[in-house]
Amino acid sequence: MTTAPPTLLVLDADPPPRLGRLTGRARIVHTDADGLAARLPDADVLLVWDFTSTAVRDAWPGEGARPRWVHTASAGVDHLMCPQLVQSDTVVTNARGVFDQPIAEYVAALVLAMAKDLPRTVRLQQQREWRHRESRRVAGTRACVVGSGPIGRAVVRLLKALGITTALVGRTPRTGVHGPDELDRLLSRADWVICAAPLTEQTRGMFDARRFGVMQPSACFVNVGRGPLVDEEALADALAKRWIAGAALDVFAHEPLPADSPLWRVRDLIVSPHMSGDTIGWRDELGAQFVDLYERWAAGRPLLNVVDKQRGYVPGH
Repeated sequence: MTTAPPTLLVLDADPPPRLGRLTGRARIVHTDADGLAARLPDADVLLVWDFTSTAVRDAWPGEGARPRWVHTASAGVDHLMCPQLVQSDTVVTNARGVFDQPIAEYVAALVLAMAKDLPRTVRLQQQREWRHRESRRVAGTRACVVGSGPIGRAVVRLLKALGITTALVGRTPRTGVHGPDELDRLLSRADWVICAAPLTEQTRGMFDARRFGVMQPSACFVNVGRGPLVDEEALADALAKRWIAGAALDVFAHEPLPADSPLWRVRDLIVSPHMSGDTIGWRDELGAQFVDLYERWAAGRPLLNVVDKQRGYVPGH
């Protein structure tokens, strides 16, 4: 008797994932957010390809049949988590490892752009205005990177390569990682503050008016973590009052950022549309990573990138 292959439910986004390697090895069913709740009980595995959707939180069944494994094609998992999923025995994995180097490169580019005043250079070129200025040297400056996961560690490596003295802050102090109780001290000395932390109840709103007040007037702030980590109104106020020298946001509390958002007009703020990790071919990398994980799961081998559902991220080693 032939055993039916497992049912793989894909919460779709355009373009869909390339899952050709799973032909005949999985019964692949595609759904949008509206059809998710009805199809979840029949699925063995859920691939959240639309990682901007919060549909899983609303559709997850409290009792009865549900997927044994959920994978999200993103580093963050806050869009998935609800009490029913956290309390279930369903395994959750994420796309840890795909975005580390691209995001680190993006952060390094932002640091150099702000140090060398490149946004103003572009504006002056558009106005055909020749205005000589002096810029900052990055070598010998200090950075505080908040978030000790793979993305934060990759950022540290690149900033060190630029000659920047870098301190890494994580949830738990250990060799090479400072604990949360040292954050304010490190912020007060940093020229560059990089937020690459996961979004949890402990980190939500962690960069508020008080934290921006701790920073040096010459400091620049970059957020490539999650939007709700930052009090955006407090950041705009800190820039307006010159509490800090500049900032760059790649993630926002509400995305896409509305056209009428005041953030578009904040002086010395670089706004980018959640693209720091999205390099050419990134979707193919995400698809290949999931297929590799599926093959491990189908073979009964331990999955990689398993999220601690209570903490909301993959624990470090």
